[in-house]
Amino acid sequence: MTVTKAVQHKPKYAKRATRSWTPARLGIYAFLFSAAVFFLLPLYIMLVTSVKSMDEIRMGNIFALPTQFTIEPWIAAWTSACTGIACEGIRSGFMNSLSIAIPSTIIPILLGALNGYALSFWRPRGANVLFGILMVGAFIPVQVMIFPLVRILASIDLYSSLPGIVLVHTVFSMPVMTLLFRNYYSTIPHELFQAARIDGGGFARIFVQLVLPMSTPIIVVAAIMQLTGVWNDYILGLVFAGRDHLPMTVQLNNVINTTTGTRLYNVNMAATILTSLVPLTLYFVSGRWFVRGIAAGAVKG
Repeated sequence: MTVTKAVQHKPKYAKRATRSWTPARLGIYAFLFSAAVFFLLPLYIMLVTSVKSMDEIRMGNIFALPTQFTIEPWIAAWTSACTGIACEGIRSGFMNSLSIAIPSTIIPILLGALNGYALSFWRPRGANVLFGILMVGAFIPVQVMIFPLVRILASIDLYSSLPGIVLVHTVFSMPVMTLLFRNYYSTIPHELFQAARIDGGGFARIFVQLVLPMSTPIIVVAAIMQLTGVWNDYILGLVFAGRDHLPMTVQLNNVINTTTGTRLYNVNMAATILTSLVPLTLYFVSGRWFVRGIAAGAVKG
């Protein structure tokens, strides 16, 4: 009897759902395929152009694979590409971008986490008004604030310096960072905070021992957004970084738009890929964490 029941119930559990190729499913796959082609085709052209010689590029077939593979354009872009009168490549810009991006990512995340923690759990008097004023700053165009910031930084001897550009990135990122952390912390049960207060926890202790360890998903989201934004920035780096701290984006513009000599398209493409390599790597490595952070409440509220 037991064997008979097992045999009778086996088809029920062994049955697999079959996928039907409905018009809606076909439309979704067609959209995804076309979107992938749309975004990957320029990257493909950049890659194949960067490993071709100039003689082969002048033949005009930009979609063809290289007949003679070469990495000389990559070496030239890194070590000897001309940015105006200087021909030192973009390697110095890479170190400048790192020195700008690392503190400009860590400091805003810490301040945004503190602001979101205070606004979500401690709720001081006038918190909503302060938060509203802070959000207004997120809608002010960067170009409107450049001249006042230049005057302010010049008056305190921070203009055209590394601390100055880090301060500027921190100021412009505070509204978004505060919004991200405030909305994320609003999804955490308030009873946890109340229990920590009953146990004698203060402002700093609750933040460090309770709230911060629970913030890994939103910290990853904030880090990806902030690092990508700072790394890809051009206008702020051009105005505030100074000649000794120009980021890769500014040097890339100087390489591509140089008017001296022959325009080397393979070197330009290699320099472009080298400049975008850090954000691309970050998205490929941390993309899963980014999606988890968004799904955990990063944009709720």
